[in-house]
Amino acid sequence: MTSPPPSPWMDEDLSILETYVSRFLAAEILPRSERWEAEGQVDRDTWLMLGEAGLLCASIPESYGGGGGGYAHEAVIHQAFSRAGLGGGLGVGNSISSGVVAHYILAYGTEAQKQKWLPPMARGERIGAIAMTEPGAGSDLQAVRTSATPCEGGYRLSGQKTFISNGQIADLIVVVARTGDAAGAKGLSLLVVEAPADGFRRGRNLEKLGMHAQDTSELFFDDVFVPADGLIGEAPGQAFGQLMNQLAWERLIIALAAAVNMELAVEITTRYARERSVFGQPLMDMQNTQFVLAQAKTDATVGRTFVDSLMSRLIAGELDPATAAMAKLWLTETQCRVIDACQQLFGGYGYMSEYPIARLYADARVSRVYGGASEIMKLIVARTL
Repeated sequence: MTSPPPSPWMDEDLSILETYVSRFLAAEILPRSERWEAEGQVDRDTWLMLGEAGLLCASIPESYGGGGGGYAHEAVIHQAFSRAGLGGGLGVGNSISSGVVAHYILAYGTEAQKQKWLPPMARGERIGAIAMTEPGAGSDLQAVRTSATPCEGGYRLSGQKTFISNGQIADLIVVVARTGDAAGAKGLSLLVVEAPADGFRRGRNLEKLGMHAQDTSELFFDDVFVPADGLIGEAPGQAFGQLMNQLAWERLIIALAAAVNMELAVEITTRYARERSVFGQPLMDMQNTQFVLAQAKTDATVGRTFVDSLMSRLIAGELDPATAAMAKLWLTETQCRVIDACQQLFGGYGYMSEYPIARLYADARVSRVYGGASEIMKLIVARTL
């Protein structure tokens, strides 16, 4: 099988980084992955290893302890995790902490906040999580009920969050909360809770269909005091705009992982089809197999071309939210179809979790939900019509 051509946004430095990350993951991280699958989360020692290796906060300036790179460096690291089969665990955790939480602090935090929180995040000493979803508010942020009441010196935070990635291990949690009486999204703010804190509790590590190495939790805030300098932004009520500005990058990360997973599905299924014999002949010699894989490779190639074009636009500062939503919508929906078609060619073996195609199948399903469900992506695109 021929490899896909190099992405146009890649350069020599990024290629060197890609090789370095891939080798590091194979030697140091992959041997630990089965234990994380069983335990339901990644241990802190591994986060410290990633920090020492320079794989955390790669797109954060060196003045704040980061790698001094840009979104392209973050994307290369994220791709490498997915290609190594770590996308459904540590890869997601790192993309949230380094690619999402750190960027909220970088974009909207004060100088003191950046100096306080970003260096330990880059070292792996602090792990970030973003707490948006509630039992009654998922993609609809206007329905958020968690509240932060002003008090002397700060706020009193009360409410419940659910489906929070890194929830069991994070100690720097950006919480979306209602700080004012304004209706809808206008009264929302971002507040940072530094765990442990009085009144903060972690619920159970939720059992999921896939992504078993990624801890996903309920979080409870019972009158938690957040000092005034825990507010991200110049004033309360700015969260909705902050979230919308950052979600384009977050959704492109998800689309990028979907592109990698489609390529990986085609690769491992092609290899299996060449090795497997059915009715006295190689599975690959059957026309149905060829047609399924031809369609899958076409979809993967189209997806790669699309996401690469958006990476180039992101690097140039030209990526708009609606186009990022299109990428997230198309690539995640197509990813599930491609992986499902490839899994079918494995027969009963495709249902066994020891086979990578089964793990890809289970891990892929949530991509159509998190970061904004497919239906929300359609609404965003529809507004441009």
